[in-house]
Parts: sequence; structure tokens; C-alpha cells
Amino acid sequence: MSRDELLINTIRFLSVDQVEKAKSGHPGMPLGASHIAYLIFDRFLRFNPKNPKWVNRDRFVLSAGHASAMLYSLLFVMGYDITLEDLKNFRQLNSKTPGHPENFLTPGVEATTGPLGQGIGNAVGMALAEKYLSSYFNRDDYPIVDHYTFALVSDGDLMEGVSCEVAQLAGHWKLNKLIVIWDNNRVSIDGPTSLSWSEDVLKRFEAFGWYVQKVEEGYNLQAIEEAIKKAIGQKERPSFISVRTHLGYGSPKQDDASVHGAPLGKENVLETKRRFGWPEEDFYVPEEVYEYKEERIRKGEEFERSWQELFNSYKEAYPELADLFLKVFSKDWGEEYVKHIPVFTEPMATRQASGKVINAIAKHMPTFFGGSSDLSESNNTYLHGMGDFSAESPLARNIHFGVREHAMGTILNGMAYHGGILPYGGTFLVFSDYMRPPIRLASMSGLQVIYVLTHDSIGLGEDGPTHQPIEQLSSLRLIPNLWVIRPADANETAIAWQMAIERKSGPTALILTRQKLPLIDRSKYPPAEGIKKGAYMLLDSDEPEVLLMASGSEVHPTLKVGEMLKEEGIKVRVINMASFEVFEAQDEIYKSSLIPASVRKRVAVEAGRGMCWYKYVGLDGLVISLETFGKSAPGEKLMDYFGFSVESIYKRVREYLEV
Repeated sequence: MSRDELLINTIRFLSVDQVEKAKSGHPGMPLGASHIAYLIFDRFLRFNPKNPKWVNRDRFVLSAGHASAMLYSLLFVMGYDITLEDLKNFRQLNSKTPGHPENFLTPGVEATTGPLGQGIGNAVGMALAEKYLSSYFNRDDYPIVDHYTFALVSDGDLMEGVSCEVAQLAGHWKLNKLIVIWDNNRVSIDGPTSLSWSEDVLKRFEAFGWYVQKVEEGYNLQAIEEAIKKAIGQKERPSFISVRTHLGYGSPKQDDASVHGAPLGKENVLETKRRFGWPEEDFYVPEEVYEYKEERIRKGEEFERSWQELFNSYKEAYPELADLFLKVFSKDWGEEYVKHIPVFTEPMATRQASGKVINAIAKHMPTFFGGSSDLSESNNTYLHGMGDFSAESPLARNIHFGVREHAMGTILNGMAYHGGILPYGGTFLVFSDYMRPPIRLASMSGLQVIYVLTHDSIGLGEDGPTHQPIEQLSSLRLIPNLWVIRPADANETAIAWQMAIERKSGPTALILTRQKLPLIDRSKYPPAEGIKKGAYMLLDSDEPEVLLMASGSEVHPTLKVGEMLKEEGIKVRVINMASFEVFEAQDEIYKSSLIPASVRKRVAVEAGRGMCWYKYVGLDGLVISLETFGKSAPGEKLMDYFGFSVESIYKRVREYLEV
């Protein structure tokens, strides 16, 4: 048995044993595709297992995250900080080897994958980040950003529509350092892929502008290696390689759909090991594997050491660039931008204010960039004078994602996974539904991504109920670790951007209006910085007897109602609830002082579903919300029609107080 075969079989059978011991998992792809993953790491990837976050490493994304056991076995063999005991704890509570890969948990895992189609989009984002950063930082003789991104994808990945969206963009952008390898085993969970799939996938990728190759003899290592070498030689196109494999390769269940996501069973495991001439011992690791691990560690340390020597010379030649490079890869976006955040003196839509903010700060944050899903003028996400990103203009900072919200979300995540870039992306709030999977994964993985979600209520007007978000605001609030901020005026929008930039541990969604909003008079009311605590008091009385709460555009009529009640002698407190999540992160002293338990009369006002508000108003409170879809009409008329005018809110509150 050659060393390659020995190492590949180690990966195969450590994976099978993980699944068997856990009585849960996916043995089919590890048996069928471990040789591909091994070959990528062994022959082509530059990485340092002792420093998995080395910035110039080549990236490997297992888009088919169900094959996690294979990835963990591979990382173990390659010298990462994963032990045999970790493998034995596969899918167990608090282990480093969860059921699907989690980038924040396991060293060497580049992206949190499992929901199919996400990983290939993340890989496109990583390749995009490499393209921009190499163009920005590299100088003659100093290629300090110079790496490839590999993705291993499954049939299921390529069935998901998002894979088409991201592949279209990768081809359009000519991301030549992106290499996607398809584990073409022709079996899905329900049976053969022919049940639901008859397209010519290779022609699809050719049409998208990729360099396409097919390896029909899928277990011929030399053929796969030659195909990857040709892919690396491409200078104008991303590469797609189809490798014909077999699900559950070599097992009694080969090519049977049942081997996809269930343990083989003890007898089948033993039979498979016999067929490969492998010892029947569980979690068997040949001594040669430990020798190989040490080789990989030494080789990886040399990779990084050589790069560090290059970087040290670069630092002498270009000290300012080197300093910036180190800062952005540690998410230090600097302090200069804060000095340029505008202060607004005129009413405007919060989407308009957002556009003015990003254009004011972008020139002081050179790796802050993003775009919109064909709505840059509506979202106000365009950075004026900074060009449109393309293969010919890799230093331009406006990304045109086209009408591809889902792709945008996965690519933004990939940019954040890569590091060195602070990405943002815009669409209408109602269309955040199209990108919910990557928003959820960004939140889970703690990625610093900023979402600009405009046209935030029925106030957008004439486009009607198809475009008017009703449930989206509440549904985003349900995602753990996602900050949802809905500012009430232009100056709060500026502060919200600062909050999003300063937040390193997760994504932020800025919820912005289409319609013009008044400025809150800060000579009369507290400063806009109050939203840094998520919620703050705008109007107060000694020992208030009623609390009025609102967010965004509804703060203004609610504040007017509060003033009217106060003039009538009612002790009222008006609270701007800009962000539930940020408010919940405050200490109990602040929270209980703002919303005291002793005040039982509470009212919440928001032009959307009201369920999330009952935590704050209680069962005895009043929620003035929108529980139906909207209508097509001018925004002001809709706000009045659905009960969000000053008069309507005042009437509802008075009736509530008289009960």
C-alpha cells in the first residue's frame, strides 16, 4: 500500500469509525471523496496547522458539510489541533467535532457549512476578498496576499439555486484563484440524482464563464492532480472540476442512497475494512500517519516562516501599508472614520442618511466595501467615485450583485470569513427573506457583516403589500446574535453605523426608511448616542404612570402623543427602542431603571407584527402594531389608514388608560 493510499484510508476509516461510534452521521461521502480532499491538502494547499488563521494560507471550504467526519479526520492527519479523542467524541455535547463544521469551534474549519449551497458562496466571497486585498496591498516583489480558495461540493450543493447565483458572479468577475471540485457521485438522499436532475452541469458552468474539466476515472490520483494543476494555471477564469466518484465507495452499500446519512453498521464496517485491506481495529492509526503529521507541521511552519520573512521586508519598504494590513486582519478599522461621521441638520429618510454616512467614512476605511442586490440607488449603498468592482477594476469598491440576494449574503459571509475586509450589503427589508440562511449563519459564526435593509414598513407606500415588510422585522429579531437596529432619524442612523463598525462579534442589520423622517430636536431631547444602549428615554416624568415605546419612524408620532399626554397631566415616559438586542445586553440596573417593573401601563408602537413587544409591555400592555398585509397607496395615507398617525395612536392610548 502506497503512502497516499495509507493516508487516504486512514481518513476514510477514521471517518467511518466516528459515525459508527456516534451512531449518527454521514459515511458515504468520506468513503467516496476522502482521496480528493487529501490530494488538495497534500499536493496544493499552503497552510500551517499550528496557526490555522495564518492570513496567507490557502483556503479549503467543505461546502458539503455533512461530510464533516471526513474533514475532522483530514485535519487530524494534517497536524491540526484535533486529537483522536476529539474524533471519538464526534457529534457529542461540547466536542470539537460537531455534526456539521463550525468555523468558530474547530481549528482548520474555514466556514460553517451544512445547509447546502452556502459553502460554495462563501468560497466565492473568499476569492473576491483575495482579489481585492492582493490588488490593494501587493507591490512588485511583495505578493503578501497570494492564495487559492478550494471548495469541495456535492450534488446537493449544485442543486441549490444559490450555487447558480454565486457561480454566475464568480465567472463574471473572473475569479481565477477559485477552484471548485464536484464530488459527482450521482446519488442524493432520496435515491439517484436522476429522480430530480437531468441538466448538463458542466455546460452550466461553461456558460457561466468557468474553466471546466471532467475526471471520469475518479479514483485516479494522477488524473485529479493534473486537473488541479491546469486549474491553477488559469489566469482569467475560475475552475470547475467534475470528479466521478461513488457514494460509500468500497462498502457493501456503494452507490446506495442509504449510505448517505446513516452508519454502515458493524458488519458492513468490517467488510469494508477487509475490502481495503485495513485492520479491523476501531480508530486505527498507522505509525506512518504520525510521522506524516510531523512533516506537515514542519512544512506548514516553513510556509508561514517564509511568508513572514517576505512580510518583514515588505514592512520595511511599505511601513504604512504593513501597519494597515495588520490592523484590518485584526478587525481594527481605525478611529479616523469616526471624525468624519456627519451630523445632520435637515430631515431626510434614514436610507439617505445611511448613504451619506458610508460615503463620508469609506475613504478613511480602505477595506470597507460592499454593494447591493441591484438596488444601490434605492438602498443608498453606492460609494461615489470609488468605481464598480470587476476583473478589470479589482480595486473598485462597489459590488454589483445583481438580483441575487441569497448569493450576496453567502459572498458577504465569505469575505468576512477571509478576514481583512468589513463587508456590507443592501436590499429591501422585505427581501431579507431571500438571504435569511446566510444571515443566520453569519450570526452563528460571529461574522462582522453589515446589512443595509431599507424600505422598512408600509411607509414605503405605492409599491404595495408585496414590497411592504410586516413580519420581517420581528423575524430578524428572533435570530440569536444578530443586532437589529432601527434608528428614528438621520443622526441615530449615523450612530447606528458606528455601532455596527465597532461590533466585532457578529452581524448587524440596519433597518431604514424610504420616507423622509423629521430630526429629533436634540436641544430638547437627549442626544442620539442614546441608541448605543439599544433603548433610551426621550421624554420623562417623575414617577411615570405609563410607558410609551416605539422604534424607527413610529418614534415621532409616539413622542408627540407623549407630549400631549404630559400636557394633560399624565405622567408619561417615552422610550426609543432602537434595538432590542443591544438593550438586552445592558446591565439589569439600566434595564430596570428604563422599564421599571412598578409601571404596569405600557404601550408599544411599531408598524409591523407586534409579538416581540409583549416581553416589554406584558400581558396587560397595549401593542399598536400591524397584523395584516399592507396596501398600495402613498405612505402617509397608509400610516393614517392603519392607525399610526398621531391622532390614532393618541386615541388608542387614551382608551387604554381609561380601562
